[in-house]
Amino acid sequence: MVDGPPSISGARERPPPLTVLLVENHADTRQLLCLMLESLGHTVVATQDMHHALEALGCDEFDVLISDIGLPDGDGWELMRRLHLARPIYAVAISGYGMSSDCALSRSVGYRYHLVKPYGIEQLPSILREAARERGQSTARRYVPEH
Repeated sequence: MVDGPPSISGARERPPPLTVLLVENHADTRQLLCLMLESLGHTVVATQDMHHALEALGCDEFDVLISDIGLPDGDGWELMRRLHLARPIYAVAISGYGMSSDCALSRSVGYRYHLVKPYGIEQLPSILREAARERGQSTARRYVPEH
């Protein structure tokens, strides 16, 4: 992990349920993350590329976006740049790209965290608790397609 949550204390505490959009092109990683997120009580919609992620964001509202950076039809940075949401989405990048410049780019496009694979699975509950606290302070988010 290069850029993670300020504290992982209380990692066993279950975060309130969130609706998560997971964007991961590697099928086994996508399945593992879905199982983990669902076991924490979250609703997960999983896609394998940027195109399907943008489609999902146009149809549903999500509390959290967890996206791989390397995608077959673009990258997670471009995905964030193409989002036009009524309010910012709580976004977490997951990637094999771990240079400080990669982490800085992730932050500059709106990702809160940039977790480097293989990342500690114990970090996500803490990050999702933070997202749930913020969700309680904001209104619904909706994707607005570009015209």
